[in-house]
Amino acid sequence: MLTQRLSLALDRKVVSLPESGKIAVVSPDASTDLSALPRERTEVVSRSHRVHRAFIESGFHVVAVPEGPYTMAILSLPRAKAAARAALAEIVPITRGPTVIDGQKADGVESLQRELGQRAALGDVLVKAHGRLFSATNVDCTGWNAVPDQVTRPKGGTYQTPPGAFSCDGIDPGSRALADALPDRMDGHVIDLGSGWGYLADAVLERAGVASVDLVEDDLAALEASRANLDDVRARFHWANALTFRPDPFADHVVTNPPFHAGRSPDVTIGQGFIRAGARMLTRKGTLWLVANRRLPYEKTLVEFFRDVRTLGQPAEYKLFKATQPRPVRKR
Repeated sequence: MLTQRLSLALDRKVVSLPESGKIAVVSPDASTDLSALPRERTEVVSRSHRVHRAFIESGFHVVAVPEGPYTMAILSLPRAKAAARAALAEIVPITRGPTVIDGQKADGVESLQRELGQRAALGDVLVKAHGRLFSATNVDCTGWNAVPDQVTRPKGGTYQTPPGAFSCDGIDPGSRALADALPDRMDGHVIDLGSGWGYLADAVLERAGVASVDLVEDDLAALEASRANLDDVRARFHWANALTFRPDPFADHVVTNPPFHAGRSPDVTIGQGFIRAGARMLTRKGTLWLVANRRLPYEKTLVEFFRDVRTLGQPAEYKLFKATQPRPVRKR
């Protein structure tokens, strides 16, 4: 992990900090310890609202888009190759010194190192904890700039999706199953919790009776794509953490296909948190519409926070739920 490898790399002189100038740390996890870096010269770059807020609360200067110039950049490697390339293409031109890349073997750091061997001058490599850290200078990022993917809309045209975003190369089957199960009429105010690049919100906007839809998304790149995909005055866009978002007004419906991984590890508490948050956002007679992978145990949480829980048509790999009449959510 970046926390372990960065401190060790600095101790062993695998990399050295510049004596002056700003240092960019790009896409770190919220739990990353950056105490080895000079706080007053460190700028965290993250498009995750959750990560953004975590580092602001820790006293760091944080931006969503790199501002530069930097004398060093440290990239915590994202899982998607296209996203990693795009991040390098964005940060390298505004960095005068080395770019340090850190990543796990499972996230493709070895493959990227081999690729950069043909495009850059590489420094020493630190291998530890199923990953590696190395520096690169004079990086040629030709052809690596972010180019939105195009996904075909069910009724013609295309959606725009950012590189590396969830289901960027096609409509997620779980989201499609939930969209197909929604009623023809959904009166009032709707929240799409974890809205991604806007597919579910688009399906909601086709229903009769919808007055407004709040799209709540942690990933700024996905949210900006949804702005481009939804040309509807009823859509409102919120860069926010789904677990802490405060709606105004409360919703008549919440639709959600919550994530269930923290990195590569399954984490059912994320979806359970979405259920609790959805209950808090609804009116007393409101309805939560949820799709989940079939192996995820959300039933107990649904019953805990809703008085009436029903299953809808059950595709082979998914569970679909309609939960109504949320119970009062006590502060925890």
